[in-house]
Amino acid sequence: MKVLLRKNVYKLGQIGDVVEVKNGYGRNFLIPQGMAYIPSEANIRAVENEKARYLEELARQRTELETRAKALNGKEVTITARANSEGVLYGSVGPAQIAAAFSEIDVHINPDEIVMHEPIRKLDRHEVNVRLGQEVKAVVYVWITPLATAGEESAE
Repeated sequence: MKVLLRKNVYKLGQIGDVVEVKNGYGRNFLIPQGMAYIPSEANIRAVENEKARYLEELARQRTELETRAKALNGKEVTITARANSEGVLYGSVGPAQIAAAFSEIDVHINPDEIVMHEPIRKLDRHEVNVRLGQEVKAVVYVWITPLATAGEESAE
């Protein structure tokens, strides 16, 4: 069965594509969910209009994400953590702690947007990638500093 996609469908196609699907998938899922039409001249024209609106909205969202990425690029935040004398943290710093630290300085980053292959486990300045969209990225910096202990505070 051939269907005309009204929306992007993962692993099937993009809006406006005419794709071949199994009869049951088309009749029982795609069409009732409003994700596809039976291809006809009127439906093709309607989907082309929907596609144009979708592309305009996509361009607007991308512009907003690029503006946000420019504002984020190069921002720094400091997080204090307990560490041993070699500079190795007793715990680790992950996306949730980084997002919370940035929110304290009124820079809002969702923890899901922070890309880390592993948590931070050492004192130092760390470069952290933030993925705002498929192709929109920013780089922020996180300083991990040692938490002063009671003995160190009294020595000063």
